[in-house]
Amino acid sequence: MLSNFYALADDKLHHFRGRKPDTAGDGWFAAFDSPATAVRCGTALVDAVERLGVQLPVGVQTGECEVLGETYNGIAVHLDARVASAAEPGQVLVSATVKDLVAGSGLRFEDLGLRMQKGVPDEWRLFGVARA
Repeated sequence: MLSNFYALADDKLHHFRGRKPDTAGDGWFAAFDSPATAVRCGTALVDAVERLGVQLPVGVQTGECEVLGETYNGIAVHLDARVASAAEPGQVLVSATVKDLVAGSGLRFEDLGLRMQKGVPDEWRLFGVARA
């Protein structure tokens, strides 16, 4: 099952021109050229792994990152991990930053309200990606 999951994930990342510079335990981090592409990849991956009987939580955040070789660092990376950890299995969550940046893309969202994010100042508004 794990090898099938990794094959599907690699296929979706390739299709949406994503890069997977880091993994951590049972999760992984990917980088994209645009937030809309990241959201579309996340929803496509959630849909694909459901056929394996797996419900994957996905979080999408965007922001400035420090890039050292293949490693990404910075508050945007930490926020992405927090958004992902707030997602329910089978759900794609995005930050308000992502929602604002993808205006006009045709993506639809459900406002899930303000949430405290561990280790991050202030509350952050999160949105669930509306599925067709």
